[in-house]
Amino acid sequence: MRHPLSFIPRHLRKSLFYFFFAMTIAIFGVFSLLDQPLRTEAAPHGIVSFELAGQVKFAQTIINSWDENARLFTAFGLGLDYLFMPMYAMSLSFGLLLAIGPQKNRYNVFAVWMGWGALVTPFFDALENYMLWRELIGPVVSPYPQIAAICATIKFMLLVAGLVTALSGRLFLK
Repeated sequence: MRHPLSFIPRHLRKSLFYFFFAMTIAIFGVFSLLDQPLRTEAAPHGIVSFELAGQVKFAQTIINSWDENARLFTAFGLGLDYLFMPMYAMSLSFGLLLAIGPQKNRYNVFAVWMGWGALVTPFFDALENYMLWRELIGPVVSPYPQIAAICATIKFMLLVAGLVTALSGRLFLK
C-alpha cells in the first residue's frame, strides 16, 4: 500500500507541509480565542467537553451553562471547523509522508496507514459537528451526544496516533 499523497512530487512535499501546517496553527489560534467563553464549570475544557459529553444530560447541562454569546461562538466554531478539517488532515498526512524513510519496515507501513487515517479523520469530525449542531439548535436528544462522543473519540485517537507516529519518525528514525 502506498501513502495517499505519494503522488505529490518530492520537491513540493515539504513546502506543502509547511503551508498546511501554518494554516492549521493559524486556525487553531482562532479556535483558542473562540473557546474562552465556552469554558464553564459544566464545560471546563470548552468545546472538547461538549464533544465528549456522550449523554443527553451532560450535553444539555453544557449548553445551559453557555450564554447567548458562547452559543454563537460555538456555532461559528462548528462552521470554521469545516475549513480546519482539510488543513489539519493534509498537514498531518504530509508530516507522515515526510517521516517515511526509503526502506520498507514496520514503521513505514504503519506511517502509511496513519497517512490514510489522517485523511479519514475529517469525516468523523464532520459527523461529530453535525451532531453537535443538532444539539445546539435543540432539542438535545439521543443519539446525538453519543454519536458526537464516538466520532470525537475516534478523531482524537487517529490524530494523536498520527502525530506520535510522525514525530517519532522524524525524531528517532531519521
